Formats: sequence, structure tokens, C-alpha cells
Amino acid sequence: MTAAEQQRRSGFDLGKLLAERASERYDLHTRHLNHQLPRMLQTIGFDKVYERGEGAYFWDDEGQDYLDMLAGFGVMGLGRHHPVVRKALHDVLDADLADLTRFDCQPLPGLLAERLLAHAPHLDRVFFGNSGTEAVETALKFARYATRKPRILYCAHAFHGLTTGSLSVNGEDGFRKGFAPLLPDTAVEMGDLDALERELARGDVAAFVVEPIQGKGVHETPPGFLRAAQELLHRHKALLIADEVQTGLGRTGDFFAYSHEDGVEPDLVCVAKALSGGYVPVGATLGKDWIFRKVYSSMDRVLVHSASFGANAQAMAAGLAVLAVMEDERIVANARRTGDLLRERLAALVDRYELLHDVRGRGLMIGIEFGRPSSLGLRSRWAMLQTARKGLFAQMVVVPLLRRHRILTQVSGDHLEVIKLIPPLIIGEREVDRFVEAFTAVMDDAHQGGGLMWEFGRTLVKQAVANR
Repeated sequence: MTAAEQQRRSGFDLGKLLAERASERYDLHTRHLNHQLPRMLQTIGFDKVYERGEGAYFWDDEGQDYLDMLAGFGVMGLGRHHPVVRKALHDVLDADLADLTRFDCQPLPGLLAERLLAHAPHLDRVFFGNSGTEAVETALKFARYATRKPRILYCAHAFHGLTTGSLSVNGEDGFRKGFAPLLPDTAVEMGDLDALERELARGDVAAFVVEPIQGKGVHETPPGFLRAAQELLHRHKALLIADEVQTGLGRTGDFFAYSHEDGVEPDLVCVAKALSGGYVPVGATLGKDWIFRKVYSSMDRVLVHSASFGANAQAMAAGLAVLAVMEDERIVANARRTGDLLRERLAALVDRYELLHDVRGRGLMIGIEFGRPSSLGLRSRWAMLQTARKGLFAQMVVVPLLRRHRILTQVSGDHLEVIKLIPPLIIGEREVDRFVEAFTAVMDDAHQGGGLMWEFGRTLVKQAVANR
């Protein structure tokens, strides 16, 4: 039976199903998935109906375009539906490969590993999983096994994922609450080398896992910290794990963010998100040969760490296409150039607006921080928001950016007055102009001390108080 005959006999028609049921999207989520998601979206006016996406934009059911400055939390590094990645997926499906037999060696995983390792020449091998949190889990397991030590150090306020192992090195109490007991890991303040050395002196530390730029709050490691931490770790026979799930693949204007600092060569590097091309979940853990040889020390241990869908053909094809596009279209250089332009134009507004306190980051990973104003009228309104719930002002900025200016952004973490910009790495000056103009309009409104923006703030205050 041909594929066309099978399709006709099955009666399944995806286009027809979507046409018939797409209008139920919010009801379906309320009934069958996380019921708080549609509730939250409706509260802040984000309950839009998006129908298609392309590049750095998507369109709603009324045909209006929206600028994406969130990129699916960094997944859409090349934007939506890049034609090269899309064609690669069509090609790999049409190839009818004998995928996931589990007892052969297909070429695509080896080819993708080779391409990834070319960007980290001090590393030798790759394990492919399905997500960022799985990449981190792999690094934690490999570090513990290779060093025969139990404890992992991580930075306060870090985010490394939400499965049990990665949650154990998550520096945000809100994510950890209610899921104890976790693994025996310890937080240190980013940049505190003395604290790091004290913990290492106990002799039981396998590794230190760190984001070169923390996603929560967009805080960069201090100059020289990664190099000094690496030296301390190796002196104590411990490993450096770089979590590049969000910062990797060009996000910060370097292929890997750790390479911004000379001499930093992590023992294990975690990547995911943008490697997917926005299509197929994928995660990768890059590491040194001796670590992999310790874990996979004999044929008896050949499957001691594996993933059912790891290294599947679709994910590998997407990853290969992503790396080819990044080279052909000079994506890393564009992220650096466009990021510098956006950051400079936003930083120029700090002296203009008393509610705007800082603009920071690197490449196209930018944090916009708000803080207590100096004028009496604005101070009273700021105090009202802070009393109800810290982080409400940043949310007040996010909402009109979407509802009035059709730009999608989001706060960089709970209880933070910081918006994080992580747009597709393909944006250029046109998108910078659109965002800065919209942001300026929103800040002008906020500093007028009244109007719809502060009315919405009162709505958020009521909601925050009700949720206590």
C-alpha cells in the first residue's frame, strides 16, 4: 500500500482538524493542559490568536504582524520557518532513513557532532538528548561519575532546567519549593571566588555549573571569574560545566559565550534551544574524551546513559541545517552588531527616564532593568506596585508593548523588574527601530503618571493581592 493510499484510508486530515477545532485552543488548554496558562494570558491580555509565523514576525487572526523579541525563550534563533532548515526536514523525511534502530551507527549524529566540536576544539565528544534540561542532566551525571565525587556547585539565581537533577542546581526557590528532597548541591554567589574555594576545599565537589550570562536578570559573570574558577576547579580535581543552553550558538555575539573570556575551556558544555531550528527538540552535551571514556568504560556500559529519541534523524538534520545557515548568513556577527546597536540605543534612554535604571547584556541577550524613581508622584505609584508584588512594573511595560505596539517580550524572571530581550538572531536595524520607538512611547506614558498603563497596574495589584 502506498503512503497516499494509507493516508486516504486513515481518514486523518490535519488541515481539516485545525480548521474545525483551532478556535477552541484556549478552552482545550483550560480543560486538558495547564489550566493556569490560559488564565494568566487572559489576565494580562496576551490571549491572542496567532495563525502563522515567518522569520522574526508572526501574524494574528486579523492579519496584524507582531515583532518577536522573545524567540520562544531562545529556541527560534533563526526565526520561524527558515527555508534551509525547513527543506532539510523535508529532505530527511523523504529519505526514508532506517532511523533509531538503536543497533547501527547512522551518519547524521556523527556529522552534527563533528560540526559542533569544530566550534569547541578543546572538546572531543558529544551526547545528544532532547532538551536543555537533559543536556544539563547528562553533564551532572558525567561529572559525578568521572570524578567519583557527589556534589555540584552552582550560582545563586541560576536556571539550569526543571527536571530533578537540573532543579537541584536551580538557584530560584520558587521553582524548587515543594519538590524536595533534591540532590546534595550547593549555591555560591556569582563572582565569589572565596566561597567557591571554601566549598572545593571540602573535597567532595564534582563540578561547578555556570551560565556565562544568567538568563534570570541577565547578569554576566564578572571579568576574569570563569578563568579563575576553572583554575580553582582543576586544582581540586573538579570540572567546569558551561550551561550554554540559552547563551550558545551565537546569542551573545560569540558562538559560545564562555569564549568571550580568554583561556576558558570548560570540561563539559550544554547546548539546546537554537540548535533545533525551532522544529525538533534537541539537546547536546559536549565533553572531553577522558570523561566519556570513564562513563562508557566497557561494552557492558554501552547504554549506561542514553535517550530514546536522542540523535534522531530529524533533530540531527535540523541541527546541521542550523549550523550551515549560521555560517552562510554570518549569524554570529549579526547578533553582535545588531545587539550592540540595540543596547546602545536603549542605554541612551537611561538618563531620560527615572524609572529606567540599567541596560546590560551582550549580543542579542539584553536586560532592561527598572527601579525606584526619584519624583514624588512616581514614587508613590512605584511603592504601590512593590507592596503588592515585586516585578509588576516590568509586567506593566511588557503588556502595552504587545497590546499597543504588537511586540512580544517578557520579564526575565519572577519578582524581577527586568525585561529580557532574546529576539531571533536574524533581526536588523528595522527591528531595532521598531522596538526602540515602541519602548520610548511606553516609557513616555509611564512617566506621565496616569493613563491606561497605570490603570492596568492597579488591575495587576488587585490580581497579586488576590493570589496571596
